[in-house]
Amino acid sequence: MPKPLYTQELRDLQARLVEMQKWVQQSGARLVVIFEGRDAAGKGSAIKRVSEYMNPRVTRIVALPAPSERDKTRWYFQRYVPHLPAAGEIVLMDRSWYNRAGVERVMGYCTNEEYQRFLHQAPIFERMLVEDGIILLKYWFSVSDVVQEERFRSRLNDPMRRWKLSPTDLSSITKWEDYSRAKDTMFLHTDIAEAPWYEIESDDKRRSRINVMAHILSKVPWEPVPQEPIEIPDRPPSAGYERPPRQWTNSVPDYAREVEKRAGAAD
Repeated sequence: MPKPLYTQELRDLQARLVEMQKWVQQSGARLVVIFEGRDAAGKGSAIKRVSEYMNPRVTRIVALPAPSERDKTRWYFQRYVPHLPAAGEIVLMDRSWYNRAGVERVMGYCTNEEYQRFLHQAPIFERMLVEDGIILLKYWFSVSDVVQEERFRSRLNDPMRRWKLSPTDLSSITKWEDYSRAKDTMFLHTDIAEAPWYEIESDDKRRSRINVMAHILSKVPWEPVPQEPIEIPDRPPSAGYERPPRQWTNSVPDYAREVEKRAGAAD
């Protein structure tokens, strides 16, 4: 997708997502959006674009760490329940309870009994959420093996993204078919009418971001919320306040000026 077209459409969709958020707040709706997929499929960057201009007090990103020893003794879904939205809130889940059907299954982090119990309970759990009024959307970001490997290699020398390369992430290459079988089984058991899976082709990140944002907007029954006009008041006359001398406070060094000097010297 050409970048100018992508940038224009992205901004339009982000503006509409902000409008959707206002409807969620006013109506008291509860929205959960699950982002799942293979490592390097583009889930994180899609979540970033979805949430970029939304109010963080209303829209939360949930990305849970590995379960603690205590977590492992609790009902599997118990650690996710506290993160579900209250009225007027949106939760974007960067991975979710489906860890058990993917990473945990393939890497042997759960027993077969725990895995089978999950496949049985997940549809029941999700039907309960939907029955209680939660809007639940589930997206699977599908990336090809070639593109996934390209993205892994691009992270090797990128200090901003190298942290994304963990042994578990890299196992996505050596265990590609295992993850494929796990995904197929997961879909077979959890693609239910009340909460279906929607697949996003993500070899083209720009296209996948546009597609998921447009789809969210189409699946949430939102409508524009009339806004009251906002007027910025005139600043009142000064009442004699004087700011204390700057040397009385600790100021951050003007590093930006040093950067400008170095750039000027280089020119």
